[in-house]
Amino acid sequence: MNKLRSIGRRVGEPIVASRDRVRDVWRHSMKVRTMTITGVMTGLMIFISGTFILASVSDDLFTQQRDEILHDSARATVLAQQTIDSAGSSDPRALGSVVNAMRRSVSNMSASDYLVFRRQSDQPRSVDAPLDSTIGPEFSEFISDDLRNSLLEGDAPQYWQSIEIVKPDGSTVPGLAVGSTLQLPGEAGHYDLILGYDLSETDSIYGFISRTLVFTGFFLMLLIGALVYGITRLVFQPIRSAADTSRKLAKGDSNARMPLQNDEYFDQLAGNFNLMADTLQTRITELDDLSTMQQRFVSDVSHELRTPLTTMKLASQVLASNSDGLSGGQSRAIEVMSEQVDRFEALLADLLEISRYDAGQVAISTEPTNLVRLTEEVIEGLAPLSKQPIELHALGGYAPIEVDPRRIRRIVSNLVGNAIEHGEDKPIEVRVDSNGSATAISVRDWGIGMNEEATERVFERFWRADPSRKRTLGGTGLGLAIAREDATVHGGVLEVWSKPGQGTNFRLTLPRDEGGAGFFSPLPLIPEDMPEASETFDTTGGWLKRPLRRLKKGDKR
Repeated sequence: MNKLRSIGRRVGEPIVASRDRVRDVWRHSMKVRTMTITGVMTGLMIFISGTFILASVSDDLFTQQRDEILHDSARATVLAQQTIDSAGSSDPRALGSVVNAMRRSVSNMSASDYLVFRRQSDQPRSVDAPLDSTIGPEFSEFISDDLRNSLLEGDAPQYWQSIEIVKPDGSTVPGLAVGSTLQLPGEAGHYDLILGYDLSETDSIYGFISRTLVFTGFFLMLLIGALVYGITRLVFQPIRSAADTSRKLAKGDSNARMPLQNDEYFDQLAGNFNLMADTLQTRITELDDLSTMQQRFVSDVSHELRTPLTTMKLASQVLASNSDGLSGGQSRAIEVMSEQVDRFEALLADLLEISRYDAGQVAISTEPTNLVRLTEEVIEGLAPLSKQPIELHALGGYAPIEVDPRRIRRIVSNLVGNAIEHGEDKPIEVRVDSNGSATAISVRDWGIGMNEEATERVFERFWRADPSRKRTLGGTGLGLAIAREDATVHGGVLEVWSKPGQGTNFRLTLPRDEGGAGFFSPLPLIPEDMPEASETFDTTGGWLKRPLRRLKKGDKR
């Protein structure tokens, strides 16, 4: 039963998908809605008009044919009564001959193919009365009791009814039965004369008209559909042109412009749109020039400062080597100057690195690297600066992957250094794990944490969550910005989770396959000791891993 249900779901899924696609097309395409509504309304009007025309034609054809049949039947009835009256004798033999002559005359004069001559049932039997007779024996079966009763009880000269005549081959055609009363001499009494008329010719004409109307309606639907499609395409052409132009502008084609449409209002729209595009292009060009100048300025200044910085560093080293005879204050001043020169040198190095990223001139030198070993080396180097132990949990990641070890080491050093800086002298936990698509490193501290606004801005250059807080490790304010650029140039992702008073967790995820379009991080971003972590915990015992998009230079993060 479960297997059958599973198959049913698989079979039904394409139907649901098709319905969703149709619903999306209907919601997002004004052209489709316009054509559909116009087609439905046109088809409804053609159907109503065609139905009215067919009903009118049918009534006119039937009325005309009925009047002709009634006139023909009246003439035949008069002829039959005159033939009987001319006999003037009630002798059975003579009366039988007169009836036979009457039948022949009616059959020859009338357009009827069927005839019933029958004595009315409310009269007493008489041996002098001629026998009932029929032309077309099956015709008597089609006459209803209502017509017979009307002839027996009514006083109108004629009565008629619509009938269906069954042909010998079994086919059915419409017909009309017209009845009247004949008076025979003597005790013969009253007889019904019922004539039957075949309306198949009229039915053929009606069928021809119906088919003609259906064909005409179908042709009109096609013609109107083509007309609506052409008009809709013509009307929506300026809108499509504006959409295509805006799409090109959004993709970076600053030279895209909306063409004129030879319409007053659309040309006004095109002019304003193109003016807006020109203004945007001018502003973008100015911003690009300004950005280029800013990058060149940072790069040039950084390079220019390296010479005096080198001189200052040599001077501080000379002073430090000859500080034996100096006072305590002078020795401290030389020590502070040396520290600040080192910090200044680190700042210049970071500025040069950022300027290379901004200029798109960064090239990485990859080699197979064991991230677990690299992380151990970083922790060993920074452990003396932490008052609490730095724990390493390597659940995976032992298999080497192709990365630039210098840049990955810089990322991990920055994350561990930040944990020491803001960890409030509490333990720090570093995890390394891997799966089939990626290797991840997370650094968790239980320090002051950050609010949501600070979390969103933590990777900005020179941004500090607490400007009054002293940097104990001498950071430059560019570490996280460079770390994210280092992760991006590897095709990886650097993310952060933080909560005030609960600490911070940074997660670096690097893809194992450089050509992969997406990958899953083997480590959770939200620490497992947080209540909200249960929302992302799978019932199978693993973390629900969302696919991470490979970031490139210039992507919005």
